Amino acid sequence: KKIGNHAYTQDQINQLIVDNALTYGNVVRLKGGDPFIFGRGSEEVDFAESFGIETIVVPGISSVVAVPASQGISITKRGVSESFWAITGTTSDRKLSSDVALAAQSSATVVILMGMHKLPQIIDLFQKESKGELPVAIIQNGTTSEEKVGVGTVDSILEVVKAKKLSSPAIIVLGEVVRESNKLKGFYEEFLSKEITR
Repeated sequence: KKIGNHAYTQDQINQLIVDNALTYGNVVRLKGGDPFIFGRGSEEVDFAESFGIETIVVPGISSVVAVPASQGISITKRGVSESFWAITGTTSDRKLSSDVALAAQSSATVVILMGMHKLPQIIDLFQKESKGELPVAIIQNGTTSEEKVGVGTVDSILEVVKAKKLSSPAIIVLGEVVRESNKLKGFYEEFLSKEITR
């Protein structure tokens, strides 16, 4: 599913699972990432079980950790970040999650999924916490052949997004761990040298 482009609604998906399980005896619902991290897997399980259908969940590796890791970003690192927030950027009522404001107050790494449409609001919250120099990475279509990466700071990332034409689907990573990434270190150092020469 993509924003505004769903082949099936969630209710239709739930019903397809039940109809096919009752007709064929088994259904495999394959999802990217982990089905219980912003994947609506629990809704599908609850719906199937309400019809007496036995379910088994096989956990996956969430893009929350996999996509940053593919860029050399360890979302926790001893002496740099001892914890992380995983937040949806857009809630079910299409608003920015109130947790983003709380995350902006912490020293933890912040990983935001489904947040590109709310990026100016997200950046504003971090700027209000005087975190303009905090490193940011945005990874669009992570781990695919269409992957694009933009790196900057809270104060510069909107320019980077515009220059690199970054859009959804993308993962936003805010935190000192971005600076620590070996793969991204060159991008970040190049960005800083451009900032110094301005």
